[in-house]
Amino acid sequence: MFESVKGRTLYRMMRFSCGVSFMLYGYDAGVLGGIQTTEPFRAAMGHPTDTYVIPMIASSYTLAATVCCLFVSIVGMPLGRRNILLLGNLCVIIGASLQASAWSVAHIIVGRVLCGFGIGFISCTVPTYMAEMSLDPLERGPEVAFSCALLISGIPIAYWLDFAFTRMTNQASWRVPIGFQAFFALISGSVMLFLPDTPRWYYAAGREQEGDGVLSRLLDTSVDDQKVQHMKDEILSSLKLESEEENKFNIWALFWDTSDLRVGRRIRIAFLILSIQQMMGINLSVYYSTVIFANIGLSPFLAQLLAAVMNTLFAIGTYPLPATIERFGRQRIMFWSAFVCALLMTAFVALIGVPNQNKGTQWGAAVMICIWNMVFGYGWVGVPWLYGPEIAPLKHRHVGGAAGAFGEWLFSFITVFAGGIALENVGWKIWIWMLLFNWIAMPFVWLMCPETSGKTLEEIDLLFAKESVRDRILAEGIVHETGKESGSEQVENFSKEV
Repeated sequence: MFESVKGRTLYRMMRFSCGVSFMLYGYDAGVLGGIQTTEPFRAAMGHPTDTYVIPMIASSYTLAATVCCLFVSIVGMPLGRRNILLLGNLCVIIGASLQASAWSVAHIIVGRVLCGFGIGFISCTVPTYMAEMSLDPLERGPEVAFSCALLISGIPIAYWLDFAFTRMTNQASWRVPIGFQAFFALISGSVMLFLPDTPRWYYAAGREQEGDGVLSRLLDTSVDDQKVQHMKDEILSSLKLESEEENKFNIWALFWDTSDLRVGRRIRIAFLILSIQQMMGINLSVYYSTVIFANIGLSPFLAQLLAAVMNTLFAIGTYPLPATIERFGRQRIMFWSAFVCALLMTAFVALIGVPNQNKGTQWGAAVMICIWNMVFGYGWVGVPWLYGPEIAPLKHRHVGGAAGAFGEWLFSFITVFAGGIALENVGWKIWIWMLLFNWIAMPFVWLMCPETSGKTLEEIDLLFAKESVRDRILAEGIVHETGKESGSEQVENFSKEV
C-alpha cells in the first residue's frame, strides 16, 4: 500500500508505528501497578484475600508473553515482521477491552493473557523490524534506542494516569486507565497497515522483486541504482553464507555450537542478555513501585506519588541513549551502567535492611532506587533490546528476537509472580537476589558481548565467525565493509577488533 511513500517519510512512518507499539508495551507493564491496591479494583475482583491472587493477575500477562515468544520463533519467518506486529496490536485491542469490562479474577486474567500475547508479538518483533529497515549502520542504534525510550515513557504515563484517576472512588478509576491500552494499539496498527515488510525479510523469503522495491523506496531511488544493487548483493551474500551446511542452525547449537558463524552462541547471548536485564530487578521495581515505597514505611499517598516520580526518572534516563549509543558503544554503556547500578543497589539493600527504620533511611532508600531506575534506563533498556536482534543471522533474526524476548518475559514472570509474593513474605531480602545479578552483568558483557557499533547487520556476522572463515569472507569480498577498503585491509581491521 501507498507505494508513493518513500525515503525519510516511509522511515518516519515506520519509526512512529514501532515507537507507539513500544510505548504501548511500557504502558501495559505499568498500568496495573498503580491500581492493584485500590478499593474499587479489589471490589471488582471480589476482595481477594490470598497473597498469590494479585501477583497471579499481574504475572499472567508476562507468562502469556513468554509462551508467545516461543510461538514467534516458529511462525516469525513464515508470517513476516509486519504481520506479527499487526497481530500483536489486534490481540491488545481485544485484551484491553476484556480487562476494562472485568468483574472477576478469571475475567481479567483472560484479558491480560490476550494482552500478553499481543505484547509478546510486539516485543519480539519491533527491534527486529527496525534493525532490518535501517540501511545506515550509524542510524540503527539511535533509532532502536529511541523506540525503547518511548517504551519506558509508557510506564510513567500509566502511573500518572493511575495517580490522576485513583483520586476518584468509582469503577472508572481503574477501568479507564486499563482500557486506554487499546488507544495505542489502534494508532500503531493503523499506521502499520500502510507499511511494507523489511527488504531483508523479503529476500530471505525468496521474494526478490518485493525486496528490491522496498530497498529502492527506503533509499528513494530506482531499483537499478548502484546503492540498491550494492546493498542487495550484501544481503544475498549473507543469506548464501548462512545457508551453507556448516552454518545451519539446530537446537543443540544453543548448548554446543560448532558452526562457522557461531549461530547458536549468538542466539544464546540474545537470550541471556535480556534474562540478566530482568534479574537485575527492573520489573519488580516497575510492577510493585507503590508496594516498595509502602514497605519502607511511607504513607499510601506518598507511595503512589513516588512511584510515579520514580518511573518518570526511569523514562528520563532513557533519552540520552540515542545521542550517545554510537559514540560510546554498546559494550561500554552496558558495562559501566551495570557497575553504577550495582553500587546503587548495594546502598539500597543496605538502607532497607537496617533493623530500626527512620526518616533518613526511608528517604535514603527512596533516593537510591529512584537513581538506580534512571541509570538502568540509560544503559540496560535500549542496548539489550537492540543487541540480540542485531547479532542474530538474517535467516534466524526472528529466532534471536524471540529468544531475547523469551528471556525477558520468562524472568519477568518469575520476578513479578515470585517477587510479588516474596515482598509480602520476606520483604527486603528479595532484593539481595537482584543485587547479585547487578554484579554478574558486568563480567557477562565484558566477556560475551563484542562491540557492534558502526557495522552493518551483514558485517556483524564477521564478529562472531571463526577466524579462518572471517579471513576467507573478507578476502573474497563477500562483505564489502565500506566499499573503500581492500580485502586485506578489512581482514586486518576486523582482526584488531575481535
